[in-house]
Amino acid sequence: MMWRDHGQSADSYYQVKPGVTDAPKTKFRIKAGRTLSSRKWQSAFSPEGQVDFTKILSRIHRGGIHPSIRGEVWEFLLGCYNPNSTFDERLQIQEQRRVQYALWKEDCRQMFPLIGSGRFITAPIINDNGEPVLDPLVLLETNMGNDTGGSAENTGHPNATTIENLRRDNGPMSQKEIQWKLHLHQIGLDVKRTDRALLFFEKQENLSKLWDILSVYAWIDGDVGYCQGMSDLCSPMIILLDNEADAFWCFERLMRRLRGNFRATGRSIGVEAQLSNLSAITQVVDPKLHQHLDTLGGGDYLFAIRMLMVLFRREFSFGDSLYLWEMMWALEYDPDLYYVYQDSDSASEITDASKSRTKSIRHYGKFERENLKSGVKEEAPLPISVFLVVSVLKDKSPKLLKEARGLDDVVKILNDIAGDLDAKKACVNAMKLHKKYLKQQAKKS
Repeated sequence: MMWRDHGQSADSYYQVKPGVTDAPKTKFRIKAGRTLSSRKWQSAFSPEGQVDFTKILSRIHRGGIHPSIRGEVWEFLLGCYNPNSTFDERLQIQEQRRVQYALWKEDCRQMFPLIGSGRFITAPIINDNGEPVLDPLVLLETNMGNDTGGSAENTGHPNATTIENLRRDNGPMSQKEIQWKLHLHQIGLDVKRTDRALLFFEKQENLSKLWDILSVYAWIDGDVGYCQGMSDLCSPMIILLDNEADAFWCFERLMRRLRGNFRATGRSIGVEAQLSNLSAITQVVDPKLHQHLDTLGGGDYLFAIRMLMVLFRREFSFGDSLYLWEMMWALEYDPDLYYVYQDSDSASEITDASKSRTKSIRHYGKFERENLKSGVKEEAPLPISVFLVVSVLKDKSPKLLKEARGLDDVVKILNDIAGDLDAKKACVNAMKLHKKYLKQQAKKS
């Protein structure tokens, strides 16, 4: 009988608070020869610092990334850095970004001094007209921490300093600033709810860091601002990356992929396009299930909105959701993603660097390679996350067909899968469904 390596638990890297018993168990295991280790990661670098991702992608898909190097690898997977850049070039980019983040954060602090203070708010500070809300809870939370005995923190009553901090003497606020300040308390409420089971968020400084990053992002991305769910996407970044600015940029790159889901235009929200794609794919790969869901009134697939918005954070344990994300990004990997994300004012840099852009299909992730090889022309290729949702629905198809007699039953069946899903199996099944879908599309064209 052969000895089988069951791997090492990753739970020690993402510790749960003592006494928490309802947190989903993590299935992800660190396995020698399968999980991307620090040694294997370092061996992929040239002496100057370029990374050969052809050696890395299959390892990530087979066994994920070791938690000790996860943040560093994610920066490449998300397009923060060009894999063809050198160590020195990346240090220079990192320093520029840290300076830029500090400037944005200071702009926010000037508008609302609690930014960067180590504290955050959970009550509205202004109304829709931009006028200060001066109820005791607001004043208590927004007190700037005077050391005098008369501070709101010590007495529970407002003082002159607190009120002046809420007022603005530089003339009327712009609509952008009003909208930003209206987001701040909602960010605070969500920060308090995010990953509450993790020991990491017992510390006030970590909660405040999450609030600061989301607040700064809401300011610089005025079209999206802040929406519920974004705290679930940002939380892993501050756990994996010690430097706040680095965590911000990793989150910003992730939002480049997902911001379309959060962006509202007129009467619709961006994720509706993904739900429409989800409906179309399910119709192709499991027409019987699609017909059943449509009969129940679920043909719009709104019951799946959470999976797409927060990338299965609620369906998997914390550790397994990170494993799922990195497998998704490895499968979708585009070595030119860094260039795609460059701002228009870097056009000259892109032109010079384009000489070293990827020429071989083997440098792409497996999912992306399938898209390129299929020849199917799509304005915006469907992300693997849509196929992951389809794979979950297909896996639960017998139960849904047998037991779901209304939308409430559909929601309950899908909610009951939390913690029971296998991330690796879900990705494998998503790839099979993607292949089947591409074949069907090729027949049509």
